[in-house]
Amino acid sequence: MANETDNLTNWHKSGQTFMHHGYDIFYQDSDPLNSHPTDKLTVLLIHGFPTASWDWHKIWPALCERYRVITLDMMGFGFSSKPVRYEYSIAEQASLFEALLAYLNITLCHVVAHDYGDTVAQEMLARQRERSGSSVLRFNSVTLLNGGLFPETHRAKRIQKLLNSPLGKIIGLCMSKKSIARSMCDVFGERTQPSEQDLEDFWQLINGRGGRQVFHKLIRYMNERITHRERWVDALKHSPCPIQIINGSADAISGEHMVQRYEEIITRQHIVKLPNIGHYPQLEAPIDVSNSIISFINNIETPLA
Repeated sequence: MANETDNLTNWHKSGQTFMHHGYDIFYQDSDPLNSHPTDKLTVLLIHGFPTASWDWHKIWPALCERYRVITLDMMGFGFSSKPVRYEYSIAEQASLFEALLAYLNITLCHVVAHDYGDTVAQEMLARQRERSGSSVLRFNSVTLLNGGLFPETHRAKRIQKLLNSPLGKIIGLCMSKKSIARSMCDVFGERTQPSEQDLEDFWQLINGRGGRQVFHKLIRYMNERITHRERWVDALKHSPCPIQIINGSADAISGEHMVQRYEEIITRQHIVKLPNIGHYPQLEAPIDVSNSIISFINNIETPLA
């Protein structure tokens, strides 16, 4: 699989689509024929804003060697549908992942999420807690990379604030390849900056299928984090499974200061801090990230499905 997904074009060609509420959703499954042994663990990857599942490509090969790995481009992102007349929400994205897992007949998995995806994972955890023993879907574990777990520690960039303002629609349409590149470079570590090819890939994922037309709608997750703060923080406090934090400490948005808050109100356990790494640990330090995920999963006793 690794050789088939070594660039964005091949990643797209090797993926599949399924229909969700009339919209086509792009996804990747490292074992589309379900040929793994029945005891093979499944890992679900949930990407962040504003990119797509391609964010995971640098850790994809290492994870695929050990697990069945599944991911998708959420509604409004990457190669999936980006309808203009659609009310994007974290709840809808969580339902999308639940639909894919049901479509693939998966009821038990480990989760790795990043950024916006952290919030989606929190919503899914909250649902499992609310459904209690009746929940069909269960998580073995959750690993969260840099994300706004607490709205009070999320330090939004100026462009994010503008997108979330009444001028958001205009701002999104006016964004260019150059401005996107500048924004992306700004959130990476000084020593781990994205390459020119990385920036081109980000642009293709964001701009493709009219993506800039829905930018201002996708960013509303920042408001949702405030509205649903207690529910989503409670999902972390009372998680039915172990949670790991992998954090790029140099991230000005959700870096070291976010981890300090997590340690204050959740726990000091299972935290991996990556000095000098920015907002995208899976791209900036893929070996450290994949090794941390694998080690964490290997130390968890997997419940029976």
